[in-house]
Amino acid sequence: MMRARFGAGAGVCGAALCALLAGCGGGGGGTVSQVPTITGVSVSVASSSITSGKTDQASDIVSGTGAYTTTVSWSVSPSSIGSINSGGLFTAGASATGTATITATSTEDATKSGTATVKVTAPAVTVSVTPATATIGAATQFTATASDGSTPTWDWTLTDSTGGTTDAGTISSTGLYQSPYPPPSPATVIVTATSAADSTVSGSATVTLAAPATTAGPILTVDLGNPLHPISPYIYGANGWQLDTASAAIANFSLLRWGGDATSRYNYKLNSTNSASDWYFENFTGQNGAFPTPGTTAAFTDFVTATDAAGMAALGTVPVQGWVSNSNTNNNSGNSPACSFPQSSYPNQVSYDGTCGNGVCQAGKTCGYLTCPSSSTGGCSLFGAAATPAITSVQEPPPSCTITQQTTCANGVANCMVQTCTEAALPTTSQLTASWAQGNWTGGWVDSFVTNASYGKGSTGKGVAIWDLDNEPAWWDAVHRDVHPDPSTYDEVTLGGIGTALAIKTADPTALVSGPIIDFWWNYFYSKQDIEAGWGTGPCYQPWASPNDRVVHHGAAMIPYYLEQMQQSERSYGFRLLDYLDIHGYFAGSYNGNSVAFTTAGDTGEQKARMDSVRALWDPTYTSPNYPQPNYITDPNHTSSCNLPLQAPEAVPMLEQWVNGVGPRGDPNYNYPGTKTAIDEYNFGALESINGAVTQADVLGVFGQYGLDLATLWPTSQYTQQGPGNYAFAMYRNYDGKNSTFGDKALASCSTQAALTGSCTPVDKNYQPVANMENGQGQLSVYGALRTKDNAVTVMVINKTYGPLTSTISLLSLPAPGTVTAYQYSNANLAAIVPVASGVTVTAAVSPATTSTLTYTFPAQSMTLFVIPQ
Repeated sequence: MMRARFGAGAGVCGAALCALLAGCGGGGGGTVSQVPTITGVSVSVASSSITSGKTDQASDIVSGTGAYTTTVSWSVSPSSIGSINSGGLFTAGASATGTATITATSTEDATKSGTATVKVTAPAVTVSVTPATATIGAATQFTATASDGSTPTWDWTLTDSTGGTTDAGTISSTGLYQSPYPPPSPATVIVTATSAADSTVSGSATVTLAAPATTAGPILTVDLGNPLHPISPYIYGANGWQLDTASAAIANFSLLRWGGDATSRYNYKLNSTNSASDWYFENFTGQNGAFPTPGTTAAFTDFVTATDAAGMAALGTVPVQGWVSNSNTNNNSGNSPACSFPQSSYPNQVSYDGTCGNGVCQAGKTCGYLTCPSSSTGGCSLFGAAATPAITSVQEPPPSCTITQQTTCANGVANCMVQTCTEAALPTTSQLTASWAQGNWTGGWVDSFVTNASYGKGSTGKGVAIWDLDNEPAWWDAVHRDVHPDPSTYDEVTLGGIGTALAIKTADPTALVSGPIIDFWWNYFYSKQDIEAGWGTGPCYQPWASPNDRVVHHGAAMIPYYLEQMQQSERSYGFRLLDYLDIHGYFAGSYNGNSVAFTTAGDTGEQKARMDSVRALWDPTYTSPNYPQPNYITDPNHTSSCNLPLQAPEAVPMLEQWVNGVGPRGDPNYNYPGTKTAIDEYNFGALESINGAVTQADVLGVFGQYGLDLATLWPTSQYTQQGPGNYAFAMYRNYDGKNSTFGDKALASCSTQAALTGSCTPVDKNYQPVANMENGQGQLSVYGALRTKDNAVTVMVINKTYGPLTSTISLLSLPAPGTVTAYQYSNANLAAIVPVASGVTVTAAVSPATTSTLTYTFPAQSMTLFVIPQ
């Protein structure tokens, strides 16, 4: 029936049409769908490498067919490196490092996933350095902090931030910074800390150098009603070595010394000397580098003539160690000079000047009589055998000593020449005649001046005022070991000094004698023989370990024994033999293990150590590793420990106590009252700078305040190269360019942190500093004096700090001062002392008070002199 309905059209559709309709969803009302298929998942990350604790965004692309879902699930492997959230944000662990694999897995088809990797590294460590400011003159501790919390060992470096060549200061291995001074210094410096283990871990800070602000200084007092003692003009002396006439004129030195190693063997008859260990043990004509013309040679008579012409007193040196140079010199002609250790006799020495050796045999070599072990560091010293002295020298022992040949000497040398001194060899009182004096070496030398119309006696002011009894006997067996191989003894120094002094005083009763010119801390208390025996004796190997020489000399310390013997000789002969107890006082302190003497200024840490070490001259609270207690068996603080307690030198009071037999160092049985005190070599360094000038001015102030009678500076270099040091002397001797001088009578002067409740009394009757009278001296020193020729009061104030200090000086017993004038030397002008034009006001006392006051702001690192008429 249906076929009839469609008619012919039904045949057209056929089976194909029906299939088509079915495929199009038609027919029967049903639906046909394609199955979804995931074909792949890809993953990418924003960064392939991040640091610990950071995040990284992961992205995915899901591809497929059909109506598939594009969502994914995220995961990380290994999970210890980090985590990822549902949005694909990867977070690295705070301290994780390594490679993380990030996986995106299709939620449509878990068999389909994609991955990407992220390298996680430790974050770059940043280093912060603090602080950002350092105050000039104050030590600044820098610290470095690493961003990762680690605490590496830091290497510290310092540079000038401007790239210039000015001094930036120094920084220690622990980051302690010492600023530079004086200006010009950089406004800023760069301080850098670098990890010692990883040079990539580093940080820097640009540090501003700030000048200290003006602050209040200590309380200063000068008491005109309490004069202490005369100030000797001879404390303003210098050694003539390397001194030129221009420098001498600026400083206006009062006294010049002809001294040092070479002068020990000066032959006045031949004008020849031996350089000893200072220069290849060579003979030379004249003394090289002496006043008045450094760089040329001069005879001693030339030196005395020049000092006379300049108005300075002359101090000479005579031999006690027994030898002087002979006629075998090079006469400055360039020919090889005579020398004690020629290469022909002593091959294989460490160095030579031409054919002259330095007296040191190379390690592992044979040099004449000596074979030096290979293990020896620096080689082995050669010592003079019997034939050696005759090459360069002739015997000239003092009247109480003889030189004989001995088979074995202290240093293992066979057949050497040794000096022996005995009291029996001293002349009797009846033998002390002019002809006796003229017949021995030193007496003949002194007589050559006395009988010369151009000079005369020491008291005339034209000849030689003072004679030193040789030079540094502690080192005769080292410096002069070619002629004096054995260490000096009590008898040699003492009896040799007495015999030589007798010759001097007999030839010129007006001449002054200075001795024993000992320079070594231990030699103040022991002979060199004791010291070397102690160095070789265990368990401590220290100078006091085997003091046999001291034991047989009644147990008295070396210098007190020397004084007592000189006093006994005066009683025997009826006249004074020793006028000055004289030492060499190299009391400059140490900085980073090295002495500050003979050095340039250095950083402010070194400068402070230099200024502070002036306290070794007077302060009972100042100690240094260089000065342990002497530790003799009868000392009240004797110990068997090898580690000795330190002792304050108190050098100037110590000399006074020795002389007078009072105070903690004095011995009532061993002394020589009436003897003056002297230090005729000293050096605190930095004389090319304001710091050295300030230190030197303080030294001179101490000498005057504590009553030293004579002092001569040994220069750091040529005086022309230490101009500021010369001006330190000029502040006391030539402050106005007219040779006007500081006062000549010391007034009690105090620098205190608190107001005095009693009188200003810096020194007691035993020459001992009084507690708390100088506790402000670390900032400002004050030294007052009366100038008797015009009754003016002179006050020197020295600012040792690096910032300005304002203080008031109380001028006790000065009710009505005149108009004050002031002079100043500072870094503002290193070429001149400058008059102070303003800012100085003296307020007169109001009746019935008797104290005037002076208030002033003292510049950093300066010295200021007030001259106050009354």
